[in-house]
Amino acid sequence: MYQLLKGVRILDLTRLLPGGYATQLLADLGAEVLKVEDPWQGDYLRWMKPFIPGTKESALYWSLNRNKKSLRLNLKSSAGREAFCRLLSKYDILLEGFRPGVMESLGLGYQDLKKMNPALILCSISGYGQNGPYTRRSGHDINYLALSGALGLTGTAEGPPVPPAVQVADIGGGALMAVAGILSAYIARQATGRGQHIDISMLDGAVSWLTMLYAQQAAEDPPVRRGKGMLNGGEVCYGVYETRDRRFMSLGALEPKFWQAFCQAVGRPDLESKQFDQDPHVFGEVQRIFKSKSQVEWVSFLRDKDVCCEPVLELAEARLHPQLKARNSFRLIFHPNGRPVECVSNPLRFPEEQEFQDHAPPGWGEQTLGILRESGFTEEEIQSLI
Repeated sequence: MYQLLKGVRILDLTRLLPGGYATQLLADLGAEVLKVEDPWQGDYLRWMKPFIPGTKESALYWSLNRNKKSLRLNLKSSAGREAFCRLLSKYDILLEGFRPGVMESLGLGYQDLKKMNPALILCSISGYGQNGPYTRRSGHDINYLALSGALGLTGTAEGPPVPPAVQVADIGGGALMAVAGILSAYIARQATGRGQHIDISMLDGAVSWLTMLYAQQAAEDPPVRRGKGMLNGGEVCYGVYETRDRRFMSLGALEPKFWQAFCQAVGRPDLESKQFDQDPHVFGEVQRIFKSKSQVEWVSFLRDKDVCCEPVLELAEARLHPQLKARNSFRLIFHPNGRPVECVSNPLRFPEEQEFQDHAPPGWGEQTLGILRESGFTEEEIQSLI
């Protein structure tokens, strides 16, 4: 945890992955993030399996909510909304992930919020954005990837589209775009004093990740197809190859020097001119080369060779990789019961900044009383809200 954003205060109405990931990045940088959760179930992730060993707390919730606080408040009640509006003046940013129209139905649309706090930055993350025919349509990561064109390009040429294991639209199209938008609006507010409404569509974000593919599509004929492009298995120098022990190696020899180094290393200079070949015979030759050794043998053989070739690791292997260990890519956060819980570290590193101890994710409504008292609510008002 750093302190670069110390003093920035964020209200977080989101649940699940996109908003949780975005606000965790900001909380890890020192922003004060207050999760505002409903009184009947809170963030859905709290109750999702698997649980941390020895507890009834979700490992998924712990992965996205360190360094935050939690307030329980019923925004469907007039008292809860009034209390929320009183809090607004003390915060810089509000992040929400409801379907478009929900905030307006609560009387908390941007035009309403702007009257209460003209400097407030509202960031709305939704599947399809605040306008268009799909604006209120339900969806998940796989749907946004499907409509963007990304899913249709993922998989082998002969097989069906394959969903990625990582939620690309949720994180890349939603969470990261939200962080960029929030920080941009915050910087702009320093000069203008005005807030902003940031409209983040996970579909838009997924499409933006395809910027080079759409450029390629516009410039080439025939069209870009699954398993046939330069970076999705269509060319021999860039792909995944099975080893003798039925493990896999990733080859990314895009530049001629890397392909030449690979061909020389395996004793096949005759393949140097075939770098971007799509001939099945050439693919077959490279497949036979990789099947001549086990994955461990390939790692050892290529250790001192500059060829852009690495083993395809399982999660349990990746977390033990020496590069990730050297980068402290995983860290321990201590549960209130004293048990250490391993979490993925924030990927943003600032070598000249001091790091502080991370705080465990908050319990459901853990800071409710303290927050309301600090905000000037009387004990009678507090009792009426809880």
